[in-house]
Amino acid sequence: MDIGIARHLKIPQLRLIAAIAEHGQLGLAADELTVTQPAASRMLADIEHTLGARLFERHAKGMLPTLIGRALARRAHNMLVELRDLAQDVEELKRGEGGMTTVGAVTGAAVGFVIPAIRQLKAISPRADVHVNVAASDELVHDLASGKNDFVLARLPRGVNPADFEIYPARTETLKLIVRQDHPLANVDQVTLRDLSNYEWVMQSHRAPIREAMETAFLSAGATLPTNITNTTSLLAMIAILVSSSAIAPLASEVPDLLLGDQVGARLKVLPLNMTIEMSPYYLLLVKGRELSPVANRLRRLVTAALNKAH
Repeated sequence: MDIGIARHLKIPQLRLIAAIAEHGQLGLAADELTVTQPAASRMLADIEHTLGARLFERHAKGMLPTLIGRALARRAHNMLVELRDLAQDVEELKRGEGGMTTVGAVTGAAVGFVIPAIRQLKAISPRADVHVNVAASDELVHDLASGKNDFVLARLPRGVNPADFEIYPARTETLKLIVRQDHPLANVDQVTLRDLSNYEWVMQSHRAPIREAMETAFLSAGATLPTNITNTTSLLAMIAILVSSSAIAPLASEVPDLLLGDQVGARLKVLPLNMTIEMSPYYLLLVKGRELSPVANRLRRLVTAALNKAH
């Protein structure tokens, strides 16, 4: 393949390559580009003819990129994200605004580090347009790779290639067990996991890091795993269950620190557990080779400074 020819691919052609790689279907890619499927098929044929290489293999269930197709799709996607960000930056700078950034984080990291960093950023750049996505690591890293997040504080999901990312150590979270203020165990001096097996629990579902950490802790303590569990990823749902029942919720320590602090003053309490429960560490992740906008870079530096200060 002539590299000089590859450099002359047009933006609609790059968009088509990236869309086919993302969706695995020519029809879905055509819909995204608002062209007919025959037109998309002709465009792909022209690209492959120009490059002298097949980019996708046609299968019954869709289209799979070849080795060259994967490499080109990754480059095309990064170029399109950067062109989109450049256009946004230019328009925002023309209007005298501070620019836009989107950051993703797991709950504890969002509460403990991202939100304080955003407050610092807003003090410097009040017109900065900041978006925060709080979700599980799988979703955060997928959205990072697709360009929806500029950077994330998350764990590396299974099946993700670490070589695609810049990875910086962030923090290992400690869990706290939260109950309503008048819970039957709220005023005891100390509890063990053996004491808690028969209580109702509310926590994230199987394979979530908090759930895995709790189950490992129960097994390590020789305690029976709880069976009365309500599964939810919603912090609001957890709080609603906690205040209306004798349920116990494991949360990353930054969250109860916020809920029980003077500014919120929730009628909740941390159980005095006789052991420390830690989760797997999370990291600050960026896509390799993708430039951050000035405002995103500024926010990243503030988050990094907060993480370094916490160590």
